[in-house]
Amino acid sequence: MTLPIERARSRKPITWLTILGILLLPAAIGGILVTALQNPTERLDSMTAAIVNLDEPVEIDGQVTPLGRQLASGLVEGSDDLDSNLTWVISNEDDAAEGLANGDYQAVITIPEDFSSAATSAGRTISEGEGTPEKATIEVTTPDDGLVADDLITGQIANVAASTLGTTLSEATTENILVGFTTIGDQIGEAASGALDLANGARDAATGAAAIADGATQLATGAGDLGTGATSLATGLDTIATNTRQLAGAAGELGAGLTGGAAALNDPNGDFAKLVGAAQGGAPFLDTAASESAKTATELGKLAATCAQSVTDPDFCTKLGEVATSAATSATAAGTASAYLSPVATGLPAAASTLATNMNEAGTGASQISAGLNQLATEGVDQSAAGARALATGAGQLSSGATELATGATELATGLDTLATGAGDLAGGLRTASDSLPSFSDSESTSIASVIADPVESTSSMDTIFGPTAIPLLAAVVLWFGGLASFIVMRAHTARTLTSRRSSPTLALRAFWPAALIGAGQGLLVSIIVQFVASYDAAAWWTFAGTAVLAGVVFAAVNQALVAIFGGVGRWVSALIGVLAVATGLISTVPDWLAGLGAALPTSPAFAGLIAGSGSAVAGLVVWGVLALIATTLAVALRRTTSATAVLAT
Repeated sequence: MTLPIERARSRKPITWLTILGILLLPAAIGGILVTALQNPTERLDSMTAAIVNLDEPVEIDGQVTPLGRQLASGLVEGSDDLDSNLTWVISNEDDAAEGLANGDYQAVITIPEDFSSAATSAGRTISEGEGTPEKATIEVTTPDDGLVADDLITGQIANVAASTLGTTLSEATTENILVGFTTIGDQIGEAASGALDLANGARDAATGAAAIADGATQLATGAGDLGTGATSLATGLDTIATNTRQLAGAAGELGAGLTGGAAALNDPNGDFAKLVGAAQGGAPFLDTAASESAKTATELGKLAATCAQSVTDPDFCTKLGEVATSAATSATAAGTASAYLSPVATGLPAAASTLATNMNEAGTGASQISAGLNQLATEGVDQSAAGARALATGAGQLSSGATELATGATELATGLDTLATGAGDLAGGLRTASDSLPSFSDSESTSIASVIADPVESTSSMDTIFGPTAIPLLAAVVLWFGGLASFIVMRAHTARTLTSRRSSPTLALRAFWPAALIGAGQGLLVSIIVQFVASYDAAAWWTFAGTAVLAGVVFAAVNQALVAIFGGVGRWVSALIGVLAVATGLISTVPDWLAGLGAALPTSPAFAGLIAGSGSAVAGLVVWGVLALIATTLAVALRRTTSATAVLAT
């Protein structure tokens, strides 16, 4: 069944099948593109990649650390954030190269030999304090004839796996550093306590050193006094020694005298013997003298009694009486002497013998005393005097040493006081340093290390290469090419424009309304197909569908205007507009002039409205539609004028 719509560049009529084809073209193109490109990461298992692990494990604290194997395991295991993963094959270099060449593998991940060594070099440098840290690298190889996005997908997955492993290593290194901070802080705190103890000990030692100085000064004074006393003692001992020698001489002389006296007492011809003889002979004599004197005294007494009768001189009688008394006294004395002298004369020889013996013994003792005193003076007092002099010398040296000790102890006290001050300052500085260093528990260290190793986190829920604007862009582009398809099949205005009696606006609208209906249908069909893929909520879908329908109508008007004004060139321009819409809608890194050109295209408000419905987007589309209809009307009006030559040629 044919329709009263003129076909472009042909006299064949347009059928409903043609209209259906035009109507379904954007829906088919959009459906194919959306189905192919929407959430490709959910179908990663359709891609096969090989892992070639050449890594040589390293030892850390005696434990083998195969980081290459861990990375390979992470790639095979995949991410918890994605529902699918590539199909990974653990391979070798030859198999990987062959599989990449024949298309069995879409990518090959090669882990080099020094991967573990390089990955742990930073931690080794920190712990050992030397060495040069290196970055561990992996190689991603894709075939030369690989699809466009395959490199992006495999590279992104490899980078995420390497980044995750790097984050894990960074967490471990940072955690060790934080634990090291805590350990250093504790050790510095202990050092601060030790420095404080040192300061206190040095202060006490300074006090003790000051006391030593005082005591040494007192010792020096006492030693000086001791030296003086020892000197005096030595002088006194010298005097004692001299006196002792004199006493020894006197004792010697006494001994000699006693011995001589004893000899004299024992000499029978000596004076003592004569004395004894005289005493022995004098006793009888004294007895006789006493008897005769008594008789004489008696006679004289008688004479004195009769003197006064016979003599006239009284003085003579007196004197005679005195002589008689004296004679009586002499007689008594002689008797007494005789009484004493008799026992003396009798006992004197025995006493003399005893005395001589005793004198001999005393002389011997005196001689021994003299020898002892000489020995005492020589061996005792002289040596004591020498010792006293040595004591005086030693006391002088002790005094000098004690003085030097006092000076040294004073300097020591000053030094210890300075040490105490410095140790106190050190303790304060160490305590400040200890307090300044952070201290963390194991759980805190783990938590902080995790944040430091991965300090920035995105809250984006994107897990696909194509963002939420991919569907609006594809919808806008397929609707644009749907409008172009309408005017590839249909005319922009009737072939009878020149002869028609209808007005130019009527002719423009007559050619527009079939394309407008098709464009509206295209927008509705695309919205329905998109809903199956994107699952918009009701409000979002109605907004999307309304914008898509309006865009289909407006794009029909714009394509009609392009063809009406430029003819076949207008279709080329329309195709170029579609390409520009794709180019400027895929990425923001296009040149500014190209981005500005894309923003001026009629697809720009449609793209914006399909992302999020807005009045400005609708207004922009309406403006483009109105301007397009005006341009088409003007083009129709221009086609209604001709020349006679043209008429005759026709």
